Amino acid sequence: MYARPPLARYAVSPATARGRLHHEPEAETRSPWQRDRDRIIHSSAFRKLQYKTQVFVNHEGDFYRTRLTHSIEVAQIARSIARALGLDEDLTEALALAHDLGHPPFGHAGEEALNTVMKPFGGFDHNAQSLRIVTLLESRYAGWDGLNLTWETLEGLVKHNGPLHKPVAYIAEYNEQYRLDLHTQPSAEAQVAAIADDVAYHSHDLDDGLRARLFTVDDLKHLPVVGESLAAARVSSLDVPPPRLRHETLRRVINTLVTDLITESGLRLAKLNPDSADAIRRHNQRVVSFSPAMGDANQAIKDFLFARMYRHWRVNRMSTKARRLTEDLYRLLHTDPRMLPDDWRARAGEGGTQRAATIVGDYVAGMTDRYAMDEHRRLTDISVNG
Repeated sequence: MYARPPLARYAVSPATARGRLHHEPEAETRSPWQRDRDRIIHSSAFRKLQYKTQVFVNHEGDFYRTRLTHSIEVAQIARSIARALGLDEDLTEALALAHDLGHPPFGHAGEEALNTVMKPFGGFDHNAQSLRIVTLLESRYAGWDGLNLTWETLEGLVKHNGPLHKPVAYIAEYNEQYRLDLHTQPSAEAQVAAIADDVAYHSHDLDDGLRARLFTVDDLKHLPVVGESLAAARVSSLDVPPPRLRHETLRRVINTLVTDLITESGLRLAKLNPDSADAIRRHNQRVVSFSPAMGDANQAIKDFLFARMYRHWRVNRMSTKARRLTEDLYRLLHTDPRMLPDDWRARAGEGGTQRAATIVGDYVAGMTDRYAMDEHRRLTDISVNG
């Protein structure tokens, strides 16, 4: 039977946790990171991910990944890596589950649209929006706004892609209130959550792309890691049917990426020999990484998906419509906040202002794909009741 290894010296530990902005007594049955994970899962922003685009808009098919299923897959991969490296699995899982909370409807197309129309007012950044959600917009507790997550979870959420030397406005403002050491590396747990994101979307975007017939299995033969995994899957059974061949191939892709990641990260950690989580933060580079060869393979997979999937004409058509709809929604509501629901209208104030820009941005970013399409019809189609 497999036994969980003890935490490494460089893992984030409850014994050295920096607490929460608003003090709370510790739970008797859960660690601080388990409580953070549970609060994230029970948040309204997390539930909305079920109907937010990963690549395909929700109505295009029931079986394509959404932001919610993507986040769950990232969390599963991240926990496995964290366990192998002796890191805290619960903090890693919390960060993996929260990393996409700030995404608006329609995926990257929606984010690009919001950033464009909000440019005169500071732009839009999904990472900063994630922080706004967990520190301000979620309204679940009597004593404070947000979820009152631990310092370690907030730090990992804003810095999982690396140090922030020029943070966007909201992150900078929040950092003045509650210092998150933006200039240092993220914890090893946050680094794992970030790179597990790559592993997850490579595998599931290849899966969804094949299912959508944007490319074929034979188109993957030349790709590093994927081609080798495909060949091995075919050898495993001479008459494996296409759906099983796809799953068998992608299972091997994930295993190859994760195995390399664990091996390379273990070598880096052994060389650094950090004695604490802060030693990881003070280091001049990330310790959780692919080997150079696997890093090149990882980039080749990204390039293939960008050319053959994210810029496929069918995806381009939907992305263009999604950008236009998102821009329309924002401009209509920012120009005339009187069309907002009562609670949002009271906060937005006068149209065209910075205050209205922020509140309307929060309103639109919090929409699911389906709600955004319905709200656009209500605002633009005179035959639809408001």
